[in-house]
Amino acid sequence: MDRPRFFDEMYADDGTVRPHYRTYAEWLGDKSREYLLQKQREADALYTRHGITFAVYGDQSGTERSIPFDIVPRILDAESWKMIHDGVCQRLRALNAFLGDIYHEQKIIEAGVIPRSHVIENKLYRPEMRGVDVPGGVYVHVAGVDIVKADGGKFFVLEDNLRTPSGVSYVLENRKMMTRLFPELFSSMLVAPVDHYTDVLLDNLRAVAPAAASDPTVVVLTPGAYNSAYFEHAFLAQQMGVELVEGQDLFVANDIVYMRTTRGPQRVDVIYRRIDDDFLDPRAFRPDSVLGVAGLLSAYRAGNVTLANAIGTGVADDKATYVFVPDMIRFYLEEEPILSNVPTYQLRKPDDLRYVLDHLAELVVKEVQGSGGYGMLVGPAASREEIEDFRARIQAKPDNYIAQPTLALSTCPTFCGSETAPRHVDLRPYALCGKQVTVVPGGLTRVALREGSLVVNSSQGGGTKDTWVLEK
Repeated sequence: MDRPRFFDEMYADDGTVRPHYRTYAEWLGDKSREYLLQKQREADALYTRHGITFAVYGDQSGTERSIPFDIVPRILDAESWKMIHDGVCQRLRALNAFLGDIYHEQKIIEAGVIPRSHVIENKLYRPEMRGVDVPGGVYVHVAGVDIVKADGGKFFVLEDNLRTPSGVSYVLENRKMMTRLFPELFSSMLVAPVDHYTDVLLDNLRAVAPAAASDPTVVVLTPGAYNSAYFEHAFLAQQMGVELVEGQDLFVANDIVYMRTTRGPQRVDVIYRRIDDDFLDPRAFRPDSVLGVAGLLSAYRAGNVTLANAIGTGVADDKATYVFVPDMIRFYLEEEPILSNVPTYQLRKPDDLRYVLDHLAELVVKEVQGSGGYGMLVGPAASREEIEDFRARIQAKPDNYIAQPTLALSTCPTFCGSETAPRHVDLRPYALCGKQVTVVPGGLTRVALREGSLVVNSSQGGGTKDTWVLEK
C-alpha cells in the first residue's frame, strides 16, 4: 500500500521553501547542529527551572513532567490565519447560540436539526440550567478549537473544547522562550504578539460580572496542585493579578459567594473555574466532591455570581454533538461554515457502524466524551489485539463512539537532536468570548515528536511549538 503524502508546511512539492518560511529558512540554514542543540538544551533547562510542567494521570513514575518544547516555530501566513480566525469566531458564535437555545426554547430540536434524545439524554446536558439567563448570553467564555491541516493543505476542525480547555499557558510561555532564545528573529519577522491574552481574558471576565458588581472580584478556581493543568491555573491567576483559590477557600451564604481572607469574607463576583461540572457543588452534583463549593449552583442560578465557562457547556463539545456544528452554523447564523469538520461516522447509525467495524484498521475511533488522546483507537498504528479489543467495546455500546478517516496531518520542521526533520502537528487556537469573539494570533501547536506518530497529546508523547502568525 502506498504511504500517504503529507502536506509539508515549509517546503512545496518541488522542494522550494514556501514564501512565509523563506526568512526563517535562510536564518536556519546558517545555524550549525551544535548551535541548535545548545539552544534546545537552554530551553529544556529553563522549562524545568521555571516549573513549566504537566501531570500524567496513572503514571506511576511521578506526577509531573516538563512539557517537551521544540525550538523550531510553526509559521502561518496572514491568509491562512484569517481563515482560521474567521472560522473559529463563526463556530463559537454558533455554539453559544446552541447552548442558549437548548437551555431555553430548544428551537433547533423543534426544527428537527438535532434529535431531542441526543441533547436531553446526553449525560453532559444539565437540566438545572433550563431557563437560567447567563450574562450577555455567553456560555463559553474560553474555548480551544483543535484544527488540523490535511488533504493538500486544507484546514479541518477535529473537535471543540468548551468545558475547561487547557494549554494556553504554554502558548504564552513558548513565546517568552523564543523571544529570549532568538531575539534577532523577532526583529526581522513581523510576528503577531500573543502577550495580551490575559488582559483580554480579565476584561471579558469582569464584563460578565453580575450587574450589581461595580468593581468585580474575579478568582480562578482550581482542583488543586495534583491536577494535570495546575501550572496553568496558577500562571493565569498570577498574570491576571487575581486570587487562585480552591473550593475550601470559598463559601456561600444567602446565595452569595464569599472568599475567606485574612481581612474577613470578601464577595466573589466571577469564578473562572477549572473544575468539571460534576465536582462544582456537592449539594447539586456529586455529593462526594471535596473540590467544589456547597451552594454554588444556587448562587449561580440566583444571578449573584458568574461562572466561566457556564455549567452545562459539555453537551456542546461532546464528540457526538460535533457532527452537528455545521448545521448549527446554518441554523443560527444563516451562513455556510468557513472551516469544515472532518468527515465523521456516527456509530449509532447501523450503516456507519457496519462500515466502521469492517474498516477498523483504517480509521480513528474516539469515545464521544473522551479527551487527552485516551479512549481512542488509531487503526493504522494499532495491533491486531488492540483492534479486536476496540471492536468488542464498540459492539457493546456503539452510541459511545464516533469514527473518522486517518487524516494525513501536515508536517512542520522539528529539531530532533541531530537534525531538523518533519513531524506531524495540529493547532489549538484559543477564543475568548465577551461582547465579541477574540482569537489570539497563533495558538498551541502540538507536535508528535516520535517519527511517524499522529498522536500529538503531551500525555501521549507529544510536545509543543511556538506558533507564529505573520502580520503580512
